[in-house]
Amino acid sequence: MISPRPPVEPADTSVRARSAVEALVLDIRGLIDSELLRVGDALPSERELCERFSTSRNTVREAMRMLKAYGVVEVRPKVGATIIDNRMARAFDLFTFNTIEISRKTFTDIQGFRTLIEVNSVDAMFDNLTDEHLAVLNAANTAMGNAETKSDASEADFNFHVGLVRILDNDALIELYRIMKPVIIGIMEKGKSRQDFRTNTFEQHAAVIEALAARDRISYQYALQFHLNMGFNTFGE
Repeated sequence: MISPRPPVEPADTSVRARSAVEALVLDIRGLIDSELLRVGDALPSERELCERFSTSRNTVREAMRMLKAYGVVEVRPKVGATIIDNRMARAFDLFTFNTIEISRKTFTDIQGFRTLIEVNSVDAMFDNLTDEHLAVLNAANTAMGNAETKSDASEADFNFHVGLVRILDNDALIELYRIMKPVIIGIMEKGKSRQDFRTNTFEQHAAVIEALAARDRISYQYALQFHLNMGFNTFGE
């Protein structure tokens, strides 16, 4: 059982109020874990949460709004808060409507994830690689090099990387890339001109294709990691 928190002093700024809500969100998530609550289980009532965590009704209501936005709970009149699991749907909404600020932290997180998939899966790629895969990659790179606008170039750039992922023959990974597409496109376009896509990016892609075709593990990983790290300094903290 979670021990009661000390009484929360009245917040005199929006920052303090937000901190109280965020702290309560963490407490409620801890409650879910400690009591082994599952999807479909009900959370304690608003009054019980107020008493357990020594906080106000307004703070509890704001915390519930946050948990609802995260896709963790559903709040219904006369029923209260029930645990759900719509986190993937919420993530889809965040990426689709581009509500995630693309900061240096976002860049590091997204490119780190892509490194796990595109760079570290090299052995599986070599096992599955066909001439058709290489043709798709070359076509995407050519389309990027010939693109008339930065938007068209970034779309072709994205298609190139999806082409790499398709070599793994994993539909779940393709779906994840589809969800992340707006943010990945934002990263690709940051600090680049149309000419950059035609020169530097085109040449980096070509090096990746060449290493892939030769099944040169070290060259492939080096070329692609270098490519994914490009642009880091164009993002603010």
